[in-house]
Amino acid sequence: MAQVPDMPSRPPLSPIAIDDGFLGSTAIFFRVKPGVVLKAPVCRQEDLVIRLRESVASGLSNEKKILARLGDHPRITKYLGWHDEFPTGLLFVEASPGSLQSFLDDPNRDISLSVRKSLFRQATEAIAYIHSRDVIHSDLRPDNFLVHTIGSTDFDLMLCDFGGSACEEIGIPGENLPDDGFFDPNSGWTTTVTTDIFSLGSVLYTIVSGHWPYREPPCGLFTSREEVEEYESRVNGFFKEGIFPDTKGLYGGEIILGCWTGQYSSANDILRAVDALESLTSDSETC
Repeated sequence: MAQVPDMPSRPPLSPIAIDDGFLGSTAIFFRVKPGVVLKAPVCRQEDLVIRLRESVASGLSNEKKILARLGDHPRITKYLGWHDEFPTGLLFVEASPGSLQSFLDDPNRDISLSVRKSLFRQATEAIAYIHSRDVIHSDLRPDNFLVHTIGSTDFDLMLCDFGGSACEEIGIPGENLPDDGFFDPNSGWTTTVTTDIFSLGSVLYTIVSGHWPYREPPCGLFTSREEVEEYESRVNGFFKEGIFPDTKGLYGGEIILGCWTGQYSSANDILRAVDALESLTSDSETC
């Protein structure tokens, strides 16, 4: 595992902007030093005092165990260790430019097909790897992938946020189910490998189409509770009937549809399908 960079005993922590704000869904992110961020199970109330969230702290404890199990891998967020002083939490290498969702929604970014193809493969690699370690993420969506810049034109995709993930082998049952649009409403309420496979289909669809299933871009934060409920009703209504977005003409369209319709029993099967697609595409380009 990577070593924790040298830090002062009491680092001057300050909230940093993560996409649209410094608040995560369950935590606050702090910059400890350039290139290193802290994910802390705390909240900031109206008096601006930062306080521990006990209900979230247990989730970070599970996330710590899962990150240790996953170890160092190019498709997993770079975990550096545990920060012992308040606010305690998980230390990570900071990703730039941020989440996959913000990357796709950026109106000033022209994302080429070659980049989308690369992200398509990398997202699949991430799920194949965690499943090989008996970890089920259970909350796959574009916000839970980080995009890291390599030079000026290459990008690395890394999976993050394992707070609600499951790993039976180390006694973590998992506490999450995916958000609507990334969840099969016809499945049960227990997270399984097929939970992630269905979600991956929606993630891959978002990568190549630029938007969530049955939602127009940009697909970041909803603006109202009514908008959330309207989307939930629409997408779940279609998915319950086995009606999915048209994937014809999309790169990897058959793979995406296969994730949604139960064609694949493992993420490795999906990765082999990606290998075959890339080989076919390469052959057609050389003809």
